[in-house]
Order: sequence, then C-alpha cells, then structure tokens
Amino acid sequence: MTPNLRGTLRSFAIIASMAAAPAAAEPTLYTGATIIDGTGAPARAGQDILVEGERIVAIGAAGSLTPAASARRVDLAGRFVIPGLIDSHVHLATPPNRMRAEAILRRQLYGGVTAVRDMADDLRSVGELSRGSLVGEIPAPDIYYAALMAGPSFFADPRVVAVSRGFTPGTAPWMQAIDKKTDLRTAVTLARGTSASAIKIYANLPAERVAAITAEAHRQKLMIWAHSAVFPARPAEVIAAGVDSVSHVCYLGYEAQPQMLAAYEDRTPVKDELLAPSGDDPVVARLFDAMRKKGTILDATGSLFVKFEAERKADPKAKPLRCTGARTIRLTQQAWRAGLPISTGTDFTNKAGDAWPEVHAELRYLAHDVGMPPLAVIHSATLVGARAAGQDKDMGSIEAGKLANFVVLTADPLADIDNIEHIDMTVKRGREYRRADYVAPTGKELGDEN
Repeated sequence: MTPNLRGTLRSFAIIASMAAAPAAAEPTLYTGATIIDGTGAPARAGQDILVEGERIVAIGAAGSLTPAASARRVDLAGRFVIPGLIDSHVHLATPPNRMRAEAILRRQLYGGVTAVRDMADDLRSVGELSRGSLVGEIPAPDIYYAALMAGPSFFADPRVVAVSRGFTPGTAPWMQAIDKKTDLRTAVTLARGTSASAIKIYANLPAERVAAITAEAHRQKLMIWAHSAVFPARPAEVIAAGVDSVSHVCYLGYEAQPQMLAAYEDRTPVKDELLAPSGDDPVVARLFDAMRKKGTILDATGSLFVKFEAERKADPKAKPLRCTGARTIRLTQQAWRAGLPISTGTDFTNKAGDAWPEVHAELRYLAHDVGMPPLAVIHSATLVGARAAGQDKDMGSIEAGKLANFVVLTADPLADIDNIEHIDMTVKRGREYRRADYVAPTGKELGDEN
C-alpha cells in the first residue's frame, strides 16, 4: 500500500468516526447504569438517564422514567457512568497548528474529556476550534479559553511572537502587555472581545497591578485564572487579589523565600530547605487557609512535575524544574488535607504513541501519588473542573437540566481509578462517540511540538 493511499484511508476513517456521532435529535433513554454523579456523593446503582437534544431531562431508578414512545433505548446494565472529564490546563495553539490541535482534541474526546480550559494561545485559532467543537464539526471537547496579560518585559518571550503574528508583541487583544499607564477598562474590554471566558495573569506584574486587573475583570464579568506566583507578585498577593483559580501548586513554595524572584524568566527553583521537612508547611498552610476562605481553586498540574522530573534524570544537562516531584506531591497532599478544591490540569501533551489523553495522568497522580480516594478524584476531574471554567451550571455533574456530558465505563473507577481507561463511549452534548470508532493521532499529526 502506498503512503498516499494509507493517508487517504486514514482520512476516510477519521471522517467515519465523526459521522458515527449522531446529533441525538430523538430522545434517548440510557438504562440500568451505576451513576457516579461527580458531586462526591456515593455511586447509585440501577439508574436510568433520559436525554433530549443536548440536555439531561431526567434521572431515576431503573424503569421509573416515562420517555416518549419514540425514544431510543441504550442498555447500560453492568456499566458505570461518570460526568465528562475536564482538563483545566491545556494549550492548543502555541503556535497555531490546526492538524495537531484537532488530533489532540480527538484523543481527548474519545478518552472521556468533554471540556478543557485553554490557558492562553493564539485565540484566533482557538476560537475557531471552539466553534467547530460546539456545532459538532470536529470531534472535540468544549473549549473555554483565556486572554493573557503580563508585564511588558515578558513579551520578549518567543512564544508571544508565535501566537500574535500581525501584532506588535504585547498589543494583540488576547496577549496584552500591562503597565501602570494601561487603561485597564479598555484592556479588559479588548480581551472580552475575543470571546474569552477569562483573563490569565501570567508573569512580571507587581501585586497592585494583579489586584487592579482582577477587580476590573470581575467588574466586566470575566474570570481570572492566574499563575500561583506572578513574579514579583508573591503567591499570598495573588490570592489576596481575589483570583478565581491559581495554576501550579509548585509555585506556592516561593512564598517561603525572603526575597521573591523579580521575573518569570528567573528559573531558580523553589528552595526546598525553606519548607518544612515533614508534615504541613506553616507558610503554605496560611496560603491554603486564605484560598479556602476565598473559594480559590487550585489547578495543581502535579503530574507535569513528576513526569518531567523523571525524564530529566536521564539527561544530566537538563535544567531542574521549579520543584521536585516529591515536593509537588507533598504540597498537593497538604492542599487536599486543607480541604481545597483541586482541579485536574495537565499543561503537557502526550506523544502520538499514547492512546489516552493527558488528564488520565493527573487522575492517577491524585489517586496514587497524593492518595485521594477515587470518588474525590472524579469530583476534582468533573465538578471542580467545571467550576474552574465557570461552567458548573451546565456541566461537571450528572443532573437533570445539565448538558448530557458523560462517560460510559465497563469497569468500576471507584474500585481502581485506572478503570477510567475502560471506556465504552463518551457522550458530549447528547452526541455519542464510541471508543471502538476512535482513530489515534499519528506522528505526522502531532509532530514534535510540546
């Protein structure tokens, strides 16, 4: 078989997998499932779910619902149903590459992911991907995304050029340099015009500017997703500003340092010796107490640090990460003991040979490394993720009135979180995507970017 013929057949297979997802125009009754609803409540066996269009209209004990006579019935006896997973930290367009992004999104959807937070990219590209997902043109999770704001010195970063071609760095509406002269009302309005759900406060901003951006964004009904340390703004100052979520639990360790790093570009690791050698660290405990009182969500991205530390051990020339894997685990454990809501963000991309989406690694991290029970891990990966994206009224749990976003499993994820990879199908906005129809990304699609 020639390479061109193989490529043509592969294209047909992808198109066929998309066509296999009906728009669910007729009512569908899913019967006899065990539901793990994402709220943290215990599993309920023998449940029926009635879906009409994009929404769940009723849930009840098996046989208790009375759908229209025309309703399609799907027997889920022996199956387990959880809400669609949410990856709260992805990057889909740095730089824009439509083929690569669609391959990543396809792997996510067929792996049980029904929504993602894109944490700052070229929003021209991300907006089109979001539209394609929403109307069912491409097999993909729903995408909620952020416009970025940072101090002017950050905009020498080569990634800025990659995501804002056609604009002087720092002037694109989705990638703005902010200083004390910036009219924040105009800056936030420009960000809103990109259809972003949030502003991501990234780097190189003092505490007073972080607070001012946050206040104006909230006034204009945009969320704030921030790095947990903005450099030179300390974690305590970022949290005090009232941001909605903070990313990278590792960065919280900088709070213990007498002098904060002046800029994001300084990659000096957290000084582990300044944190408690065992038990809960008192400095970080104060941060967690403030986050709990304000309702701040922690986008831990813990598996990122564990994964890449392991890879760096094989390369003595590699620069160290900001935290060790062990410290990252301990900080996440402390956050869990403190009662913080933890979402499941990743911030990395698996290679083509990996059949499953990245967020599965974060679920395993929370269960196996941090020690959270599977029921709590599923809550983090669903309802907490929906809250992080500002979408918990519509998704994140299996409830009447919410979007029909759920995953059908053939094995119990409460017995073993690894059973998340026993997927029969993903349902997103009432459309069914069966795992048997999945077409894995190729090396050509994904390339070598990360």
